[in-house]
Amino acid sequence: MTAPDTAPEAAPALPRGSPWPARITVAVLLALVVGVVWASNLLLTERFSEGVRSRADLRLALYSGNIQSELQRSSVVPLLLARDPELIGALKAGDFSTTSQRLISFQAEIAAAGLFLMDATGRIVAATDRNQLGVSHRQDVYFVEALRSRETVFTAARRDSGGFEFTFARAVTSEGRVIGVVAVEADLMKFERSWAALSDAVVVTDSAGAIILSTEPRWRGQTLEEVLAGQPGPATPGQRLSAALARIAGMPPDAFLRGQPVMRSEARIPFRGWRLLGFTGYDTVRERVNAVLALEIMGFAILLAGVFYMMQRRASLQSAFFRRESDELRALNARLQREIAEREKAEQELMVAEQTLAQSSKLAILGEMSAAVSHELNQPLAAMKTYLAGARLLLQRRRLEEALASFQRIDDLIERMGAITRQLKSYARKGGEALEPVDLRACLSTALSMMEPQQKARAIKITRVVPRTPVMVLADRIRIEQVIVNLLRNAIDATRDRPDPRIELILGIGATATLTVRDNGHGIVDLDKLFEPFWTTKKPGDGVGLGLAISSGIVKDHGGRLTAHNSEDGGAVFEMQLPLLTEGAEAAE
Repeated sequence: MTAPDTAPEAAPALPRGSPWPARITVAVLLALVVGVVWASNLLLTERFSEGVRSRADLRLALYSGNIQSELQRSSVVPLLLARDPELIGALKAGDFSTTSQRLISFQAEIAAAGLFLMDATGRIVAATDRNQLGVSHRQDVYFVEALRSRETVFTAARRDSGGFEFTFARAVTSEGRVIGVVAVEADLMKFERSWAALSDAVVVTDSAGAIILSTEPRWRGQTLEEVLAGQPGPATPGQRLSAALARIAGMPPDAFLRGQPVMRSEARIPFRGWRLLGFTGYDTVRERVNAVLALEIMGFAILLAGVFYMMQRRASLQSAFFRRESDELRALNARLQREIAEREKAEQELMVAEQTLAQSSKLAILGEMSAAVSHELNQPLAAMKTYLAGARLLLQRRRLEEALASFQRIDDLIERMGAITRQLKSYARKGGEALEPVDLRACLSTALSMMEPQQKARAIKITRVVPRTPVMVLADRIRIEQVIVNLLRNAIDATRDRPDPRIELILGIGATATLTVRDNGHGIVDLDKLFEPFWTTKKPGDGVGLGLAISSGIVKDHGGRLTAHNSEDGGAVFEMQLPLLTEGAEAAE
C-alpha cells in the first residue's frame, strides 16, 4: 500500500485537562470555607461571650456597690435623727409645728425617699409627706421591732402597688424612756428605674430568695426559681439557632427569658444576704460574631468567584478549540477510514502471500530432500535386484527355504522404501489444523530420519539427549516436525565448512518442553534480523530466508517461542519452547 502524498499537519496544542482537579480544588475550597467559618464561629462566640460576661460582672459589681452605699447612708440617718435635740424636744412638748419642715430639710441633704416621726403610740406626728400626718403605724413591723430592740432596724414591706418599701427605724428615747420612733425610707426603687433602660434583666433577692427589686415588675415577690421555671423555651428558629450555637461553642445558655437564651451573672450585696443577679442575652454576641463571619464569607465568596471565573474561561477556551478542531478531525477521519480499508486489504493479501511462501519454502526443502531420498531408494532397489536374481537361481535349484529368505529380505526393503515415501508425502502436506497430544521425542526421531541422508553424506556427528519418559505437548505434529527439520537443516548448513561438524540435540522438561539445537558452525551474524522474512546469510540458490520466520510463526501459533543466541564456545544455539500438556488439558482432548 502506498503512503499518502501529504501527512496531516500537526494540530495545535489543546489546553486539555481533566475536570477532576478543578472539581477537587473547588470541593477543597468549599470545605476550607466551611471549616474556617465553623472554627471562627466557635472561637468568636466563646471570646465575645466571655467579653460580654466580664462586662456584665463588672456592671453588677457597680450596681451592688451603689445599692450598698445607699443602704449604708440610709442606715445612719435614724441614729442621727434619734439624737436630734429638736426632735426630742418636740416629742416631749407635743409641739410639731416646725418638725415636718425640719425633716424636709434633712431629706434634701440625705436624698432619702421619706422621713417621718411617730410618737409612742405609733401615730405620725411629722413627715416629709404631709399626707401621712396622723396615720397610725402602731401595727407595722418596723415600729414594733424598733420599740423592742432600741436599735436601728430594717424592714422591707410589700406595697399595695406591688413594689417594696425599705425602711430603717429607730426608737427615740429620753431619760431612758421611749418617747417616739423615727423612720427613714431608703430610695432603692430608683435603681429599678435606672435599670429599666437596660436590655438585660436585673433582679435583687433577699436572704430567702424572694425578688425585691427587678427590671420586670411582675417578678417582685416571687423566687428566682419560680420565675425561671415559668419562662418559655426558644420558639423562633433564630432563638433556637442562637441557643444551639452557644452550646456548640461550649457555653450553653444558663437560662431562657422570653424565649431567648441568656447567660447568668451574679454579685453579692453585703447586706442581710442579698444577691444581685443579671441575665444578659446572646444578641450582642451573635451580632458581633455574624459581622465577622459576614466579612469572612464575603472574602471567600470573592475567592470562589475568581475560581469559577477561571474555570469558565478555561471551559470557553476549550470549547473554542474544539470547534476549530472539529473540521480537521472530520477530514482526518475520512482519510483514516480510506487508509484503514487499504491496510486491511493489504494485510489480507500479505496473509495469503505468507501462506503461499510458507508452502513454497516447505516444497523447496522437500525438493532438496527428494534428491537425498532418491539416493536412499536406489540402494534398496539395487539390493532388491540382487535378491531377486538370487531367488530365481535358488528356485531353479529347488532350494525353496533359501529363496523364501531372499523374498523376506526383499519385503523388508520394500517396507523401508514405503516408510521413506510416507515421510516425504506427510511432509509435503501443509499440516492439519487440529491439535493433538504429541510426543516430542517421536517428532525428533521422525525429523532425524528425514535428514538422515544429509547427515550420512556429510558424516556429521549428531548427539541426541532425550528423557526416558514421553514429552507430551498439544500440537500439530506435521508443523512441529517442519520446525525441527528447518533447525536441523540450518545446523547442517552452518557446519558445512567445519572439518569435524557436530550437532547436539537436547530435549528437556521444566516449566516448558524445551528442544535445544546446538552446532559448532560460524554462529549468527545479526541476531536482531534473524527471524525477519527474506533475511539470510546463505548464498543465492541455497535459501530465500523464510525458514526461520515460518518456524517462529509456527511455534508462536502453538503458544511457545523460538529463540537463538551464539554459544560461548562458538556456533549457534536455537531453543524451541512449547507448553507442556497438563493432565486436565489431556483429559479435555
